[in-house]
Amino acid sequence: MGSGRALPVMAAGPSRFVMAEAHWIPRPADVNEIPALEQLIRRSARGLSRDHYSDAEVEAAIAHVFGVDSELIADRSYLLIEEGGVPIACGGWSRRRTLFGGDQFAGRDDALLEPARDAARVRAFFVDPNHARRGLGVALLQACEAAAAAAGFRALELMSTLPGVDFYAANGFVAGEPIAHDAGGIALRFVPMRKLL
Repeated sequence: MGSGRALPVMAAGPSRFVMAEAHWIPRPADVNEIPALEQLIRRSARGLSRDHYSDAEVEAAIAHVFGVDSELIADRSYLLIEEGGVPIACGGWSRRRTLFGGDQFAGRDDALLEPARDAARVRAFFVDPNHARRGLGVALLQACEAAAAAAGFRALELMSTLPGVDFYAANGFVAGEPIAHDAGGIALRFVPMRKLL
């Protein structure tokens, strides 16, 4: 929400992602908010991905990959930021093996990770296009990093969309080799990224 105790919004060096006056407090999402979060995810994907993916790729991602993983909501590790009672950003972290994909994604693995050996997952970050570059993603990411560190994890991993690569790199993640993931017959390009805590 946009009120209450403010989280610091910080970025290394010059950033086009964060405005200094933006302070946001993420909170855990509830299961009854899944429909609103799914709408937010569709708005975000359609509004912020067009410079990197074709219309067909965006729609394939929405149908087959992007979405809420209800396991994260049950774990209380999927966060949202709202304004006027409307979700404007969401994202979370996970102690489970699945690296990406919502409930509709067939490749999910709910097995628990070992904090001393495995990297926690950063999952499903989406921002409303009308609220992009206001510090929402940074606030979510800082909350996820703090929670994962408190749970004993020493590293984070994620599978970034192409529009997210610069954001994550600006926040300390290192990119691996890009991959192509089949989404209903359409190859979607993603970039695995990692950060030590």
